[in-house]
Amino acid sequence: MKQLFSVTALLLGSALLLFAGGMNALILPIRGTEEGFSAAALGILGTGWALGYVAGCVITPPLVGKVGHIRAFGVMAAFAAVAVLLSLIFITPYAWVPLRALSGFCFAGAAMIVESWLSERADPGSRGRIFGLYTMVNLVASTAGQMVLTLGDASGFLFFVLPAIFYCLALVPTAVSSTAVPKPLVSVRLDLRALWRNSPVAVFGVLCVGISNSAFGTLAAVYADRVGLAVSSVALFASLPVLAGALSQVPIGYLSDRMDRRKVLVAVAATALAVDLLFILAPIQDVIALLALSAAFGGAIYAMYPIIIAHANDHAPEGTAIQVSGGLLMVFGIGSIAGPAFAGFAMTGLGEWGLFLTSAGAHVLLILFAIVRIAARAPVEAEDKASFVPAPSARALTPETVALAVGEEAETGDLAAPEAAPQAGDSNLR
Repeated sequence: MKQLFSVTALLLGSALLLFAGGMNALILPIRGTEEGFSAAALGILGTGWALGYVAGCVITPPLVGKVGHIRAFGVMAAFAAVAVLLSLIFITPYAWVPLRALSGFCFAGAAMIVESWLSERADPGSRGRIFGLYTMVNLVASTAGQMVLTLGDASGFLFFVLPAIFYCLALVPTAVSSTAVPKPLVSVRLDLRALWRNSPVAVFGVLCVGISNSAFGTLAAVYADRVGLAVSSVALFASLPVLAGALSQVPIGYLSDRMDRRKVLVAVAATALAVDLLFILAPIQDVIALLALSAAFGGAIYAMYPIIIAHANDHAPEGTAIQVSGGLLMVFGIGSIAGPAFAGFAMTGLGEWGLFLTSAGAHVLLILFAIVRIAARAPVEAEDKASFVPAPSARALTPETVALAVGEEAETGDLAAPEAAPQAGDSNLR
């Protein structure tokens, strides 16, 4: 309970941040569709977000080192509020894309700062519970932010002003908290060759998952609107998959701990591909059926990322789990940059089912590559496997989330390279 009370302010700040982010993420495609933006333009919004998010993960640590955690968090929250308000003033894709990139940058930076505080406050015995609580709070807050859009008219100014208000309110808990300022944030350096040597299927798989998941996360609301769903159903179509993905990780993680994770990954990807094909080949008009399909799709696509991370850590040298997971997060970010743009242009040229054509292509490539690797490399013995760690949607992960989830080694390990000697306080993700 002492641990919980000490992080209450941080969890509240994170909840306000995710609540505003969930609202902001959904109002843009809904309002953009009403304004006549093309699917390609709306897809590039997702590309802008991913570019900003990756940049935020890279640039925030040195920024915090110069100005401190509280000042940096204030800057991030302020600019996030400015970005969403400017999106109301300048209703054009030419303004929304860079503003969405700014939102992604600020969101990543603010999340990293909150998570570094949580890592500092969590001792080894309570870290897992605090990470689970943090994940649950963020999931509920993000979903609630999306569902708020069912209570009003998306054509007005309300759902631009509300996120700005909550971004500003997110400043308050950290500003008045007496929690000690933590150590410097972990920094990110991507070493693709080392990641590939460790696990080719993890690198290729997380790239494909980044393409698929980011395309759906960005354009699901556009698809739902185009097939005629009301705003309340559009919000459900976008939020139910995330909830289903969180729930499905429990049985899928249990299964992957007891058999070859690559086979579980293939089965889950095949499930997602089957739903892709249903959306493409058998257009469905019934609202309940569409929502059920979206939940099944989310249950599959949002469970693949933690399987891939667990598989990569199965092969990682001892003490390198954080740089492996952090590096794969950056590869996911690369896929997230490409996915929404591909899907947006596909929807513009082929119709709404172009979204699922994009994700189907990514899932086919993932399945084929994983099958090749299953034939080429023996599975890890059960006793040598790393623990499966459930994770939220990777679009909401940062390197600090990785450090918080992995555990005690985040506090003392030198994460610059697997062969480096440990040095306290030097935390680099490579």
